[in-house]
Amino acid sequence: MKVTQHIKRAKKTLFSLEVIPPLKGDSIQTLFDNIDPLMEFKPPFIDVTYHREEHVLRSRKDGGFDRVSVRKRPGTVGICSAIKHRYDVDPVPHIICGGFTKEETENALIDLHFLGIDNALAIRGDYMKPDNKFVPEENGNNYAIELVEQLMEMNSGAYQDPELENANPTNFCIGVAGYPEKHFESPNLKADLKYLKAKIDAGAEYIVTQMFFDNQKYFDFVDACREAGIKVPIIPGLKPMTTKKQLSVLPSIFHIDIPEELFDEVEKCKDNKQVREVGVEWGIKQTRELIERGAPVIHYYSMGKSNSVYRIAKELF
Repeated sequence: MKVTQHIKRAKKTLFSLEVIPPLKGDSIQTLFDNIDPLMEFKPPFIDVTYHREEHVLRSRKDGGFDRVSVRKRPGTVGICSAIKHRYDVDPVPHIICGGFTKEETENALIDLHFLGIDNALAIRGDYMKPDNKFVPEENGNNYAIELVEQLMEMNSGAYQDPELENANPTNFCIGVAGYPEKHFESPNLKADLKYLKAKIDAGAEYIVTQMFFDNQKYFDFVDACREAGIKVPIIPGLKPMTTKKQLSVLPSIFHIDIPEELFDEVEKCKDNKQVREVGVEWGIKQTRELIERGAPVIHYYSMGKSNSVYRIAKELF
């Protein structure tokens, strides 16, 4: 079932989560062990991230190093299939620009379509380290809107091979990312909303936000989207704080603010056990207010660990 259908049928705020594939060589059982407890809250869909290659240095016998490209977290398509069949829950694979040609993207989407998967979240993805800007593959997509357009073309039966006749159309419900504190590459929020609306106009049907810790930023973002003519569901994304290190890591990686009150509470913690308690309390407070204000879904970035998310959900779902 499509994400938008789940939202339309729901009589209350839904619970959902995002998971990351295990590292190459690890067991999928670790992923299941984190999902299993959260099934108590009946998530109608689970997002599965997609990961591009990374550059790593490998030593040679002569003492030098080779810069090689590896994918540390493959398996998104397989995990989506496993989630669908193990839990009877709709998976939402992330489809990214980086590291893939349009044909490779198409082939992955064909596999997902054959598996009966109805949803896809189209995002550009990060640039490869140590690059300081995003560089698409040759004949690859450069922006998320191009992914949306490719998905819509496949939904109409148009594939990369123009000689295909009577091709079977796909039927993906397309989601895109939204940034309550704006995408870090956008000059301002107004410009960011312009790009977001273009993705909706191209065919995207719902928005999932970047994580935030100040609900007012989400409420203001929703209001700004509505004023810009964006009418689709906007799903807030939350992440419980779990370590003191995240006070610097999360703003650096995700370009978000940490509210002063939360920062001060975490700073006072003697260890990460206390940080997790603060994170759960803050997450409960955020979630309760979002539910009261009518958020369609609360989407949790679990980062492969379910304990804090479980405690928040147990309190409110």
